[in-house]
Amino acid sequence: MADNATHSYISSFFLVGIPGLQAFHCWIGIPVCLLFALALLGNSVIIITIKIEPSLHLPMYFFLCMLAVNDMALVSSTAPKMLGIFWLDAHKFDFSICLAQMYFIHTFCIIESALLVAMAFDRYVAICIPLRYTTILTTPIMVTKMGLAGVIRATFMVLPCPLLIKRLPYYTKYVINHAYCEHMAVVKLASANTLINRAYGISVALSVMVLDLGLIATSYIKILQAVFRLSSQNARSKALGTCAAHVCTLLVSYTPALFSFLTHRIGKKVPPSIHIIFASLYLLVPPTVNPLVYGVKTKQIRDRVASLFLPNKKISGN
Repeated sequence: MADNATHSYISSFFLVGIPGLQAFHCWIGIPVCLLFALALLGNSVIIITIKIEPSLHLPMYFFLCMLAVNDMALVSSTAPKMLGIFWLDAHKFDFSICLAQMYFIHTFCIIESALLVAMAFDRYVAICIPLRYTTILTTPIMVTKMGLAGVIRATFMVLPCPLLIKRLPYYTKYVINHAYCEHMAVVKLASANTLINRAYGISVALSVMVLDLGLIATSYIKILQAVFRLSSQNARSKALGTCAAHVCTLLVSYTPALFSFLTHRIGKKVPPSIHIIFASLYLLVPPTVNPLVYGVKTKQIRDRVASLFLPNKKISGN
């Protein structure tokens, strides 16, 4: 209570945006807005296409639909505030709303990782044990259970982060050198020991990356072993082709995430502007690129989208 007599708790944060590049914020907002619009449009097209095309009512496309919904939620929790900072100078952010944004951003990121694991597992079953595919994954109940498991895991893993921050005192430091409310950026401003917060944040990030990347790597090693045992060159090419979109998505999702995580902990010499740009790309680029990758690499989606926008064009069977 003595602290309350001499200090007052802050009620809001000030989000700087991208430190050192404030003079270019109005221009930086243009690609952010473009990525936001493309992410919403592309993922909406994927969802609508899968919904109206009966031939796409398969586990792989249901997982893709879940990924599209999650991507729309992720980009919507980030881009509007960024645009407010870049174009409207709306830097002030209420303390509770900042914690809510932080919670949803990290929750959606972990859900995305879980969905990528589920999609890798789907490809593993389809290619390595195809005779059991219908018994393992074709039932909608199993697909729904896997999706719910990813949501529940993310919800409870991230929940302690804002709760632990709520117990910390924030007296004088209120400027966040970031474009959104990121966990470590908020924790660093506390006027108290934050060892528990730091340790928990690192343990969550490492457990998700190690576990999920390990499962994904194991799935694709098994897939490659099975593919190269195929005698038919055509079958081999077709099997590899079905995995190409997933591999592209993994690279787009995890590369900036790993860079952002490492620079936040050990990359002391990396300029803050570079770190924040990569941290922002991590949230904006995958939701934008995923529908483009799957639209180009997946023939069924590509043909169906072409028939929607070009109804008079004859779709090639090749």
